[in-house]
Amino acid sequence: MSRTPFCIVDVFAERKYVGNQLAVVRNGAAISDEDMQLIAREMHFSETTFILSERQRDGGFDVRIFTPEEELPFAGHPTLGTAYVIQQEVLRERTEEVRLNLKVGQIPVSFTYRDGQPEVLWMRQKPPEFGQDVDRKSIAEVLNLTQEQIDDRFPVQEVSTGVFFVIVPLKSLDAVRKAHVNREKYFELIRSIQAKAILVFAPETYDPQNQLNVRVFADYYGVVEDPATGSANGCLAGYLVKHRCFQAEQIDLRAEQGHEIKRPSLLLLKAQGREGRIDVSVGGGVVMVARGDLV
Repeated sequence: MSRTPFCIVDVFAERKYVGNQLAVVRNGAAISDEDMQLIAREMHFSETTFILSERQRDGGFDVRIFTPEEELPFAGHPTLGTAYVIQQEVLRERTEEVRLNLKVGQIPVSFTYRDGQPEVLWMRQKPPEFGQDVDRKSIAEVLNLTQEQIDDRFPVQEVSTGVFFVIVPLKSLDAVRKAHVNREKYFELIRSIQAKAILVFAPETYDPQNQLNVRVFADYYGVVEDPATGSANGCLAGYLVKHRCFQAEQIDLRAEQGHEIKRPSLLLLKAQGREGRIDVSVGGGVVMVARGDLV
C-alpha cells in the first residue's frame, strides 16, 4: 500500500510552536479535490498544501494550497513551508532554490543556511497590483476603531501580489492592539471590494529589534486572525515603497505578527522600486514540528 506522508511545520518561526502552522501532504496527485478540501478542514490550520508529485515539471514542483474553506492561488507561509519540506524530505540535499508551480504562477524560494541547515527562506513574489482606496469610515467601523486612529498620511488601499488585502495604516501599537472585527460590517464590506482580508500595521512594536507590528484578519477564509501572513506582508512591503512610508524607494524591515494571539512570528520584508515596478521578497524561518502518514 502506498504511503501518503505529511509534515507539520511552523513558518516565520525561530523555534517550535510559534509562527504559523502548516500541514504539507506529499504524493498528493491521487487525492481528489473534494478530499483535499476535507483534509484541509480536518487539519484546520490556516492552510494545508499538497505536493502533487515529487518529480519536477518545468523546473518546479506542482503544489496546491487549501484553507479550511477554499483553494487559494497563492499564499505566503504555505509557499515557504512547502519549499522547506521539499528541501528536507524530497531533495534531502542542500539547494539554493526551490520553485513551486502554483495557480498564480511559478514562485521561486531561495535558501540561506547556518551550520548546514536552512536559516532563512525567501520568496520572490509577483510585483504588487494596487487596487482601489477603501473608505476610512467603513474600515474604521469594521475594525471597531475611530477614524482618528487611522494614519491619514497614507491611503487605506487594496493591494495584491496574488491575493488582494486591504492595507490599513494605524497611528500606534495601541490602535493595532484594540482592533477587532465587527463580523457583520466585515462581510458587508468584502461583498463590495476585491479583498477578503484586512492587514493593519503600525510603526511601533513589542520587540525593539522590529520596525512594524502587523495583524491580519481573514474570517472569509476561515481564519479569524492569522499569526503570520506572507502574502499580506508582501502586499504591505509594496505598499510601503509605493507610498514612501519610510521615505525611501527601498526597504529592508522586520515585521512582527501574532503577538496579540500568543503566536509571535517574525517576517522579513524587502522591496525596491525599479523601472516602474516594485520588486517584493518576504523571508522567514521554518521549523519542523512533526511527521506522519495519512490513513
